Amino acid sequence: MKDQRRTEIKVGITIIIGLIIFIWILGWAKNFILVSKEKTIQIRFDNVAGLEIGDFVTVNGVRKGNVRDIVAQKNDVLVTVSINNDTDLRKDAIFGVAMIDMMGGKKVEIRPGSLPEPLDYNKIQSGTFYSDIPAVMSFVGSMQDDLISTLKQVKVSLNSLNNYLTDQKLNNNIKNSIANVSQLTEKLNILIDENSKSLKILTSNSVDITNDAKDFYQKNEGSISTSIKEAENVLKKTDSLVTSLNSFTNEIKAKNNIVGKILYDDKLYDDLNQSIKQINELTKILLEQLKDKGFKVDANIHLF
Repeated sequence: MKDQRRTEIKVGITIIIGLIIFIWILGWAKNFILVSKEKTIQIRFDNVAGLEIGDFVTVNGVRKGNVRDIVAQKNDVLVTVSINNDTDLRKDAIFGVAMIDMMGGKKVEIRPGSLPEPLDYNKIQSGTFYSDIPAVMSFVGSMQDDLISTLKQVKVSLNSLNNYLTDQKLNNNIKNSIANVSQLTEKLNILIDENSKSLKILTSNSVDITNDAKDFYQKNEGSISTSIKEAENVLKKTDSLVTSLNSFTNEIKAKNNIVGKILYDDKLYDDLNQSIKQINELTKILLEQLKDKGFKVDANIHLF
């Protein structure tokens, strides 16, 4: 009876220990604890692409919690995650949904940030979905028709380029052009070799002329400066003369001087015109008298 009792006690203890180990393994696998030592964060994503409740939450790649709830809303998805109390997140923390492995598993990846202000856990955070292999394949699939059309155009372009490059006439023209360039280069080399002495002399003469001009300027620097100043004075006097002439011309046009009155007086012009007509008539009369009977003067002179 005592042995049976001991056996039952041993079996009970074994079952209890097994349950404790099972619960501990389950809690480790699902991040489940009896005592609440976690902080809750709500994150809004445009897309979570396969994220599920219970998936890992990592901070800089280290597991710190798991996904508690996922609610699909009209234009976005609200994800609730829990993280350990010892996790220090700052105001500029970055939240994203990332791929765990090639099989397509997802996790919420958090970068803690570096600002001095702590994260406000009561505020809904904004998250980013990091494109994974399925998203990329879907994007490539949506561009399949464009890729096929582009590849066809590239193929046509390559065929045209190949035909262009394999054209025998074009190849001959290119060869002839290269040969002509080679001949021209040889002739230039020969010309340079034949005239190297002349080029040296020309260069030397240019240097001598430059030096002579420099010496001339240094020796006559004072005279040149004086000449320039005198030229400036002449220009200034010329400007004054031009100004005076302009003033005199304006006075003539305004009839403010004798020349202006003579040139722009209409009455004087008419008198001169009339006098010229009278002189012409008198001249005609004198010429007629000289041709006929000579010059005849008929005058009455009274002295007293």
